[in-house]
Amino acid sequence: GNSSSSKNTTMAAAGDANANAPPNAAPASLRAPPSAHCSHLASSARTASRVLQSLSSEKRVALLLRIADLLEERTNTIMAANADDVARADAQGTLPPATRQRLALKEGKIKQVAAGTRAVARQQEPIGRVVRRCKVMDDDEHGSGSLTLEKVTAPMGVLLVIFEARPDALPQIASLALKAGNGALLKGGREATQSNKAIHACIAQALTEFGVPPACITLVDTRDEVDGLLACHDTIDMVVPRGSNQLCTYVMENTKIPVLGHADGVCHVYVDKEADPMKANRILVDAKTDYPAACNAAETCLVHMDHFANPHGYGHRLLNKLTEEGIKVLAGPRMRAIAGCAQLPTTEDMHVEYGDLTLMMEVVDDVDAAIAHINANSSSHTECVVTEDEAVREKFLNAVDSACVFANCSTRFSDGFRFGLGAEVGISTSRLHARGPVGIEGLLTTKTYIRGGGHVVAKDA
Repeated sequence: GNSSSSKNTTMAAAGDANANAPPNAAPASLRAPPSAHCSHLASSARTASRVLQSLSSEKRVALLLRIADLLEERTNTIMAANADDVARADAQGTLPPATRQRLALKEGKIKQVAAGTRAVARQQEPIGRVVRRCKVMDDDEHGSGSLTLEKVTAPMGVLLVIFEARPDALPQIASLALKAGNGALLKGGREATQSNKAIHACIAQALTEFGVPPACITLVDTRDEVDGLLACHDTIDMVVPRGSNQLCTYVMENTKIPVLGHADGVCHVYVDKEADPMKANRILVDAKTDYPAACNAAETCLVHMDHFANPHGYGHRLLNKLTEEGIKVLAGPRMRAIAGCAQLPTTEDMHVEYGDLTLMMEVVDDVDAAIAHINANSSSHTECVVTEDEAVREKFLNAVDSACVFANCSTRFSDGFRFGLGAEVGISTSRLHARGPVGIEGLLTTKTYIRGGGHVVAKDA
């Protein structure tokens, strides 16, 4: 997720598209059919995806391995394009630090992305896996034999993924889509335009080499195209908006296409009365500082009140440790009243994704209070409890109502690659279809085969 101050470019497009609409009118993408251009983009992706699906499993694996090779072979080209994007953003001087951190490709990142693509390639074949098999009817009087039903996994179809200015997201999303036999229309943040074009060129070349039309993975260039594609509910099967809550809300209000929501990341760490201080220090510092701009970074720390029972208690040592690590701690309403905490900056807002080295800290009475606070204020992304008390641990894991709930480990583990998915198309906080880091499984649907021998219903009576 993006920081709370970020705005997705499609939001601006929304204002233009609906500027002349009458009050209370449906959004533009719900009022009018898509343009011929957008319909062509979507239908071309669907046609190309069917060519992809006709490839053998071995050829689709080889296709992904070829993409990985091309990414490494063109590392210098990709890094140069990324340097242009970063220089342009710096010259404009309007990019929030968290967004700039996502935009810049660090040394060695291309190798990591290529390794992720190879990991996806080598995963078990996802298409055609039997989900259910049963006999619908025994042999009939005509000697037709038994009637058998088989439900198997199948590609979703065509995806529209709108993602942040983060170039390494493009090959992750594309590799998952291709492994699952899907076409994809990808709109990245405009700040990463040159980086995305350089990476997409690798994907397009590999598709061409394997006889798949490059339209299977299409880069969407403009804001207007996004609004037009949101109207293509007959040809696009799922939209995945990665970014802020504002983006998710905008997409959901402007399309009839099913949306796999990736909300913001207001992640919590609860330091229980029975927490191991050394573990808590390591976990909190990692969860906040490893990658502050990530949606799985900790934004709120809840501390059992007993840790602040005296001026030399662990709570004060934890506060000093966080400050030493460069973390700006904001005190919640209860914490500000604690002796020794009055000097801290304060906040009343319990639901903020800072996206930087800011952390809100609040005291709670016990694990039940921590659970109630989290369920009321989190974005249902990822939460963690630090405790040596098994009963507290299990209560927290079972009662916290988020997509990912951890005990005694950093929230940064909430990631498709670390979950063994190879990569992720996003992290879903919705409750339908897929939840948490979404890998290949979330990009599949099912189809049902029935094999008969002349069977008829004959009204079943």
